[in-house]
Amino acid sequence: MSLPFTDRKRRNPKPHHQNPVPDTKRDDVEGGFDGSSFTGAVFNLSTTIVGAGIMALPAAVKQLGLIPGLIMIVLCAMITESSIVILLRFTHASKSSTYSGVVRDGYGDVGRFFLLLCIIFNNMGMLVVYMVIIGDVFSGTWSQGVHYSGVLDEWFGQRFWSTRPILLFLTTIFVFIPLASFRRVDSLRYTSALSVGLAIVFVVITAGLAIVKFFYGSIGMPRLMPKLTNDESFWKLFTTIPILVTAYICHHNVHPIENELKDTSHMNAIVRTSLILCTCVYMATSLFGILLFGDKIQDDVLANFDGDLGVPYGTFLNDVVRVSYGIHLILVFPIVFFSLRLNLDGLLFPHAIPLAFDNKRFYFVTLILMAFVFVGANYVPSIWYAFQFTGATTTLFVGYIFPAAIALKDNRGVATKKDKLLSLLIIILAVSCSTIAICSDLYTFNNKTTLHVA
Repeated sequence: MSLPFTDRKRRNPKPHHQNPVPDTKRDDVEGGFDGSSFTGAVFNLSTTIVGAGIMALPAAVKQLGLIPGLIMIVLCAMITESSIVILLRFTHASKSSTYSGVVRDGYGDVGRFFLLLCIIFNNMGMLVVYMVIIGDVFSGTWSQGVHYSGVLDEWFGQRFWSTRPILLFLTTIFVFIPLASFRRVDSLRYTSALSVGLAIVFVVITAGLAIVKFFYGSIGMPRLMPKLTNDESFWKLFTTIPILVTAYICHHNVHPIENELKDTSHMNAIVRTSLILCTCVYMATSLFGILLFGDKIQDDVLANFDGDLGVPYGTFLNDVVRVSYGIHLILVFPIVFFSLRLNLDGLLFPHAIPLAFDNKRFYFVTLILMAFVFVGANYVPSIWYAFQFTGATTTLFVGYIFPAAIALKDNRGVATKKDKLLSLLIIILAVSCSTIAICSDLYTFNNKTTLHVA
C-alpha cells in the first residue's frame, strides 16, 4: 500500500525505530487505499484547473476581442502542458516526489523556499477568490454602484444569516473544514467529479440561453478584435494575461495526484486529458458568455445572472446557474486547500513526521489557514484585483518560470534543445507580460485615485 503524499518523503527522516508511525494511525490514513485511478486523477486535476478562473475569462476575452481571446486560451493550454511535461521529466530524473524537491535539486534550499512561498501565496489568493465568488452568488455584490442580488436575498429577503460575513463563516464551519479534513487527495475524487459536472451544467445552460436568444434575434455581433483607442487601451490588454494564466494553474497538485496513482506512467495522459476538457469548457464559457451579455459582462460573469435574461423561465435558469456554480466552487475549495496546507507545513516544519500522521499539527495548520482565507475574503472588493495580483506574480512563477528555469539549468542532462528554447521563450514572455501587467494596473489605479480625489 502507498503512503499519502508528503513534502518530506525524501528528506532525511529519523530511523524508523526512533520515529515510528503507529499501526492504528497508519490504518486510519490509508484506509485500504490501493492507488487512485486514471479517471479519479483526471477529475482531481480538472477540478484544480477549473476553479474561479472560468468566471473571469469572459471579461478577459471581451477585452482582447473574441478571436484573439479564444486563441490565447488555446495557447495558454499548450504552454501549460509543456511546462508540466518538463516538470514531470525532471521529477523522474531527480527521483523527487514533490515540486519543491525538484526545485531544490536544481536550485538548492533557496529555490525550494521561494517556490513554497509562491505556492502558498498563489493558493491563498485563489481560495480567497473562491470565497468572494461564493459570497457574490449567495449574498450578492456591488459593482460600479449597481447592486447585484444574491440567491438567498431573492429567495428569503435580507436576513442576518444571509449577509456575506455570516454566510461565509457558516460555510467554513460546516462545509470547508469537514471537506478539508481528508488526509489523501484521492478521497476528494467524487466531489471533484461532481464539481466538474456542475461546471459543465453551467456551460450547457449558458450555451442554451445564447442559442435561444440568437433565434429570438436579441444577440448582437460580438467584438471580434480588441478596441484600441489610445496607448492606455493597448497596454491594458496585457492585464488579461494574469487572468488567462491563473485559469490553468494546477502545477501545485500534479505531484500529489501522481504520487497516489496506481500507474504513474499515465500522468502525462492525465494532464493532456484534463487540459483538453478544461480548454473546451473555457472556450465555450467565454464564447457564449460574450454572446449573452456583450460589453455588459462583469469581472465575475456570475454577477450577470441576476436580471431578466429575456427567455422563458429566465429567473429559474438564473438561479440554477448561480447555485450550481456556487456549489462547484465549494467543492473545488478543498482540493486547492490540500496543496496549500501541504506546502505551508513543508515550509514551517521541514523535518517533522508526515502531516497526515500528526493530528495536532494537521488540525492546527488547517484552522490557521481557514482563518486567514476567511478574513481575506471579507476584504477583497473584486476577483479581478485578486487575479491580477496573484496572476502577475506568484502564479507565473509556479506555473511557468520555475519549470522553465529547471529545464534551462538542466543539471540532470535530460532537457532537449527544444525544451531549452521553449523554456527561454516562456521566461521572456512571463517576465515581460508580468511587468507590463503590473505597470498597467498601477497606472490605472493611480488614474482612478486621481480622478476620485479631484
